[in-house]
Amino acid sequence: MARGFESKAVADQQDAAQAEPSSREAELRDPARIARLKQLQLSRADVQNRLERAQAPPHREVLLRALAALDAEIAALD
Repeated sequence: MARGFESKAVADQQDAAQAEPSSREAELRDPARIARLKQLQLSRADVQNRLERAQAPPHREVLLRALAALDAEIAALD
């Protein structure tokens, strides 16, 4: 009987481990992280649109640097 009880305890532990989201999954569903990622993506789209319309080389350079910074921050969140 003790052996069956141990098997049941092990099975329960395995089920509990599978039921809990991993830390990575929990991080991916973090509302603050999701909101920040959306904000960065919108900012990136805005900078990209302004870059397409920009004509002055210094302005384009600033926008390219902003785009690179946004890409880096987005990559850090992924």
